[in-house]
Amino acid sequence: MSRADRADDPSPAPHRRLILKGAALAAGALATSTPSALAASPKAAPYVNPLVLNRADPHINRHTDGFYYFTATAPEYDRIILRRSRTLNGLATAAESVIWRAHPAGDMGAHIWAPELHRVDGKWYIYFAAAPAEDVWRIRIWVLENAHPNPFRGTWVEKGQIRTAWETFSLDATTFTHRGTRYLAWAQHEPGMDNNTAVWLSRMANPWTLTGPQVRLTTPEFDWECVGYKVNEGPYVLQRNGRVFMTYSASATDHHYCVGLLTADAGSDLMNPASWAKSPTPVFAGNDDTRQYGPGHNCFTVAEDGRTDVLVYHARQYKEIVGDPLNDPNRHTRVQTLGWKPDGTPDFGVPVADAVRAEG
Repeated sequence: MSRADRADDPSPAPHRRLILKGAALAAGALATSTPSALAASPKAAPYVNPLVLNRADPHINRHTDGFYYFTATAPEYDRIILRRSRTLNGLATAAESVIWRAHPAGDMGAHIWAPELHRVDGKWYIYFAAAPAEDVWRIRIWVLENAHPNPFRGTWVEKGQIRTAWETFSLDATTFTHRGTRYLAWAQHEPGMDNNTAVWLSRMANPWTLTGPQVRLTTPEFDWECVGYKVNEGPYVLQRNGRVFMTYSASATDHHYCVGLLTADAGSDLMNPASWAKSPTPVFAGNDDTRQYGPGHNCFTVAEDGRTDVLVYHARQYKEIVGDPLNDPNRHTRVQTLGWKPDGTPDFGVPVADAVRAEG
């Protein structure tokens, strides 16, 4: 366990060449609002992108206390961070706290990836991926718990590894409830399958334990899911208009990275793979006009008005990467309004250009 100390992030800066490439951050406007229990508040200032530099796999949770809580992957892969603000733009300049650090040896010692912060049954939980310090690709899903109402305080207790059907590469867990049942969705390699990861779903007995069967919802099959690596990962759920939408990310983490979509009727059995329809094309991908590349590992939140859906994701500002993309720190957190089509399905549009109005 680790004490949640309120302190600025002391981590070293990435390589200067990479920082210069990614230095297009514009100051976030600190729009004021008075959200309470997610009530509507005055219209916020336009979003300015990138929102948070050098933070990949972003997760933003707007809690009933009126704060937006932000966590993401730090490029050193060695810690879990939190920020909070009463506005989305305010996250750009909010103080960042390190609430947990990788172990110096053994489990949870390397590749600290893709944390998500969730409030479940009156406690805070963080789901994240990690590997042993001595075996850095033996990545599994782990859980932290904090009983304090303020996640920046209290003690983060290590609840252990989420045990799935196999001891194989697994990561990118997210949790949601549907019709009174709590689920976990995640990415994992299935033994004997010719892929890196597929997306899986299971019911939960409690916030750190699965129950019943786990079912595969999508595996890489289209060309756009198999560039570099055969990957389906980073699932996230949005429930609207009588349907359950699950996004996921596909292909390698370079400029080919993109977002796919699964859709199920809200009245269907989510544990039946036949309930889910898969889009044959990516719903969100890189764009040469706006010069945003490899958008993915998204989540959703809601704007300050309490009604407008907001897409949260990471992307880079260039295609050319020297070496392994995982060693390039310039996947920046970005936000933009999520549109809706007349048929009630989400309209992702394209990743917006830097420092422009990112609405409608």
